[in-house]
Amino acid sequence: MLSRAFTKPKRSFKEYGENSRSGSISEYDDCIVGFIDDLPLIPSENNGPSLSLKEVLRTSVSVMGENARGLTEKVVLSNARLCTLKRFRKVIVRKSEFGRRVEKLAQVCNNCDYLVPITAYLYAKRIKLVVSDYYPMGSLADLLSGGRRGQTALNWNERVIIIESIARAISFIHGQSPETVKNMKMNVHGNIKSSNIMINIDLTARLSDYGFVQLADCVEDCDTKEKRATTHNIYCENLSQKSDVFNFGMVLLDMLAGVQDLSYMDCIVKLEESIKQGDIPFFEFHMKGKERKQALKVLEIALACTSSLPETRPSIHQILFDLTHLLKTSK
Repeated sequence: MLSRAFTKPKRSFKEYGENSRSGSISEYDDCIVGFIDDLPLIPSENNGPSLSLKEVLRTSVSVMGENARGLTEKVVLSNARLCTLKRFRKVIVRKSEFGRRVEKLAQVCNNCDYLVPITAYLYAKRIKLVVSDYYPMGSLADLLSGGRRGQTALNWNERVIIIESIARAISFIHGQSPETVKNMKMNVHGNIKSSNIMINIDLTARLSDYGFVQLADCVEDCDTKEKRATTHNIYCENLSQKSDVFNFGMVLLDMLAGVQDLSYMDCIVKLEESIKQGDIPFFEFHMKGKERKQALKVLEIALACTSSLPETRPSIHQILFDLTHLLKTSK
């Protein structure tokens, strides 16, 4: 019902900019394929597919997203398998450290049903990339945006499935031990947002880009600067569990009421009681009875997560316990 592919046409070399600071993105694909030696990608799982740099570049069919950290593309391999290609603008570690970190992240991702698996990676002179699974339903951001534009919107039960999946993904990450491996934090995601939440056909969700903030830095070009100037960044960018919890809370508010501006937070807190009483319309979808009670409880959790005092934010394990208890008692 909701199946759709959210992609943008591939951009030309001139659109990327010939003088871009990012060697991994500013190089036009045909130039790369034609003038560099082919390189095998390193599989990050046992018996993983054998891929090469030229194959993934030649079979890249569309740009799915772009930000200051890199470019995400849809790849259709020769065997018809679909993959997602993430190209980084500015990697912050050397080749051996990049490989070690990706391998560690892949071990975690490939052992959790709520994280996007990492398939392969490559660190070359002009390009650094990671290949992962592709999800034709797109991201949570895609589905929410589509619903607000008149496409089929997620109902409350579908939103609940996604919320629980995200909480389980974060809980799995925050429970990693040891917490740190050679200066890399294993128990923090670092970039939780709706565009990094991929949706399965059954409406369960998988969290992507785990640990990628510890691989690459942000580099702003004209496009990303313009986008930042016209949009509000509602997410916390600190590398900590409390920031992960804050960002999860912002995702919840987006799912509940389309809140995408931090300036609304104080207003929501002040009007929380009126929202509960139904005096003020808040939720962006219709519900009543049990569903409304569930949504109000999720709103309480979201407001606790987004507290301005990090020390007062609940742990993800407490959040997951509350969500699980809520869903069981409401059935």
